[in-house]
Amino acid sequence: ILLAAAGTAAAFVSNTPVSHRSAQRSRSSLHMGGASGVATTLEGKRVKVERIKGLLDTSEMIFTVPAGSMSVSDTQDLRKSLPEGTVMSVVKNKLMARALEGTDYESASEMLSGPNMWFFIEEDIGATIKAYNKFTKDYDKKESHPILGGAMEGVNYDAAGVDAIGKLPSKTELIAKIAGGIKAVPTKLARVVKAPNSKLARAIKLATEEESDA
Repeated sequence: ILLAAAGTAAAFVSNTPVSHRSAQRSRSSLHMGGASGVATTLEGKRVKVERIKGLLDTSEMIFTVPAGSMSVSDTQDLRKSLPEGTVMSVVKNKLMARALEGTDYESASEMLSGPNMWFFIEEDIGATIKAYNKFTKDYDKKESHPILGGAMEGVNYDAAGVDAIGKLPSKTELIAKIAGGIKAVPTKLARVVKAPNSKLARAIKLATEEESDA
C-alpha cells in the first residue's frame, strides 16, 4: 500500500500517467521520474510524447482540469471512480504540445496554460465526465479543480460544452434504444392491425369482402 501511495504521489510530480484499466491488468501505470529519473532525459521525453500520442489516437474525447493540490488518497479515489478505458495524466505543456501535433486534437493546444491534468477517454464519455463532476462535488473541489475545456473530433469545447456532452446518451444507450424501437415495431403493427376501430383493419376487411363477392 505504501509503495502504491508513493508511486501515485510521484506520478503528479513527474507527469506520469495514472490509468484506470480492467482487473486483468494493472489498474495504474506508474513510471518513476524526477530530477534523476528517465522522464527528464531526451529519450524519456520522447517515450512520454509517443505514449500520449497513442492515447490521443485511441481517444474519442479529451478534457483538462487544473493539476496539483490534490492528496494521494483523493487522486486514488478519482482514478478508481473512472470507467475502464479512461486514462488521467498530468503532462507538461511542452510535451503535450508535441504530442498534439498532427493529431485530430491539435486545436487543444490552445488550452495549454498552467499545470494541467488531462483525461483521455477511449469510449465512455458521459460516464467519465459524470464521474469527475461527482468527484469534485463529493470532495469539495468544484472551485479548485473545475473542468477547463475539452476537445472532440477537432472541435474545442469550454467547460459548459464538456458538461453538455457528458449529458448526452452513450453509444451503448443509443444502440439499446434503437434496438428496443426496432423490436417494438412488429408488436405495434400487430396491435394496429388487430384493433377493430383502426382504418387499416377496416381497409383489410373491406378488401377481403370485395374479393369474396367477386
